[in-house]
Amino acid sequence: MRKKPVATSAVSIAILVAGVGLASAEDIDHGRRVFRLCVACHVADSDTNKFGPHLKGVFGRRAGAVADFKYSQAMQAAGAGGLVWDDASLSEFLYSPRKKVPGTSMSFGGLWTSSEIADLIAYLRTNP
Repeated sequence: MRKKPVATSAVSIAILVAGVGLASAEDIDHGRRVFRLCVACHVADSDTNKFGPHLKGVFGRRAGAVADFKYSQAMQAAGAGGLVWDDASLSEFLYSPRKKVPGTSMSFGGLWTSSEIADLIAYLRTNP
């Protein structure tokens, strides 16, 4: 079992979020490749739900708010509590879904590096 790097912290997340706006075309291409880890459960370019909710237009969306998708109680509560998907909240969630939203039904353990997260977010931004 691979372990996540210990160096990831709130400081690295802050640096990651600050750098997201500087994404270039090659970052988006890498983000598209990173998204391959997600395609079993999610789509980014349409509003069709799969095993997970669609991610088209995720930025600015309240957590647990996609119509016709049955979210876990934890995700519904997070949305009701004010969780809205933006660069910072997605960065934290993509690093550790169960830490950001304890009790989430998302079985993915999280991405390992800040560059993967930043590039995936840059790719998701291409699907408003």
